[in-house]
Amino acid sequence: MVTICFLQDELPEKFIHLVDKLCLQCLTKNLSRYAADIKSLPPNIKDKLIKLMSRQGQITDSNISEVLHPAVESLDLRDCDISDNALLQLYNCKQLKKINLNSCKENRLGITSEGVIALALSCPYLREASFKRCCDITDSGVLALALNCQFLQIVNLGSCSGIMDASLQALGENCKFLHSVDFSSTQVTDDGVTALVSGTCSKNLKEIHMERCVNLTDVAVEAVLTCCPKIHIFLFHGCPLVTDRSRDVLEQLVISNKIKQVTWTVY
Repeated sequence: MVTICFLQDELPEKFIHLVDKLCLQCLTKNLSRYAADIKSLPPNIKDKLIKLMSRQGQITDSNISEVLHPAVESLDLRDCDISDNALLQLYNCKQLKKINLNSCKENRLGITSEGVIALALSCPYLREASFKRCCDITDSGVLALALNCQFLQIVNLGSCSGIMDASLQALGENCKFLHSVDFSSTQVTDDGVTALVSGTCSKNLKEIHMERCVNLTDVAVEAVLTCCPKIHIFLFHGCPLVTDRSRDVLEQLVISNKIKQVTWTVY
């Protein structure tokens, strides 16, 4: 048997990448066996492990503390079965900038305002927070985000049925960098939308999703179009109280190419 030895600098980059990938895949298939070793891995390896485990839905309340590290910047947990307990373990993740807790199909019941408040207090540099179908989140959670994470740029609260006007008001008053917000299928009213688009983020808002909001009228549509000069994606289909009045205003903007994507429903 002949053993061939390479110095690390001599190894082809693709080969190193392949070995690295295979090792991580092996690790994810034997998590329970190597749980104690994962905690001591360097941050760059943990980042790769987090991505792989996230895609496979393997991050849980019980193992998230093992893969986290203080410099982690992104967590995509949409395919993972976690609850507030996982968010409570982010207290050392001050550099976190993006978290995705969207649920693609069913409502996510384990995430509540308690977890969101913990997230907000732990991660002041958060830029993107997505909670689609986290139906147990209420205004208190969003208020904590708005007050503590003032660099927020993207917020997804779609189908968070506990969200009311106070959430939009808090975002409008505190998050001047906000440029994309989704509050579709919530109970917000014209007052909430007006407060949002009249706030500090009005000149930066580019994308608003407020489809299937049954309490919104032409007043909300006109507020967006009046206060948000950069708006180019505006979705409000399935809002039964919106009338042709809004369509007439929108048609002028579409003709002038100020809006790239718009959807609405005529009843």
